[in-house]
Amino acid sequence: MDLFSFIDCANRTQSLSDLFDLLVGSAADEGFGEVAYGAVNYEETERLAEHPMPAIALNFPLEWRKHYFERKYYEIDPVVRRAASHSKPFMWDQLLKQRRLQAGERLVIHESRDAGLKHGVSVPLFGPSGRIAVLSFASRFDDADPVRQIRRLHALACQFHVAFGELSRPAVDNKAITLSQRERECLRWTAEGKTSWDIGIILKISENTINFHIKKVMRKLQTTSRTVAVVKAIKLGLIEIPGLSDSSLPEWTEAAD
Repeated sequence: MDLFSFIDCANRTQSLSDLFDLLVGSAADEGFGEVAYGAVNYEETERLAEHPMPAIALNFPLEWRKHYFERKYYEIDPVVRRAASHSKPFMWDQLLKQRRLQAGERLVIHESRDAGLKHGVSVPLFGPSGRIAVLSFASRFDDADPVRQIRRLHALACQFHVAFGELSRPAVDNKAITLSQRERECLRWTAEGKTSWDIGIILKISENTINFHIKKVMRKLQTTSRTVAVVKAIKLGLIEIPGLSDSSLPEWTEAAD
């Protein structure tokens, strides 16, 4: 399933469990079918199972889940800690290369591998009022390639996060959100993978002006992420990207800081 098919299906999904199943299926197509979604610095009342916070929805192996929560690994998990202070998606393999990791943090990663989660990608996600969530994708395959899949998993995570938020909260009046022609132009080029500098050249205006318009859009759509702004704008029908296929998706972010 390409990303825009995923967006279309997510838009039509009526339950949180169906939405999570849709995400798991799409991630499994990429070889990363073990998925965990959690709240880092807030308590989400809408959850798919009676897991201790910060878990909201996950399908990691049952024995690993029990072990993880019994030992309260979420208090020392380097994935959770990194998500609270970084904006870009990252690979678990990268964490092990960091010399500043404490022994307990390394233990969590090593034990997760022993539990069958061989490789992982985590995506920090941001919402209103400083809320931070994290969505992690893991693979049971030794030869899984997180470098190759990180951008697509990032895009799936952002769309899921938006759709989950809309399903779990009271409906808002989307008609109140309007974008100017210039704001729509900036978003459309962002969706094509263009940087602010690129868009400035195309539209013959300064890079600072492009950043100004994009920041206005992000405020209107209540996000701090350009990626989420594009996804929300498409979902709400504020912009259209004719002819954009999965193979031409933008490179949303770099794999590492």
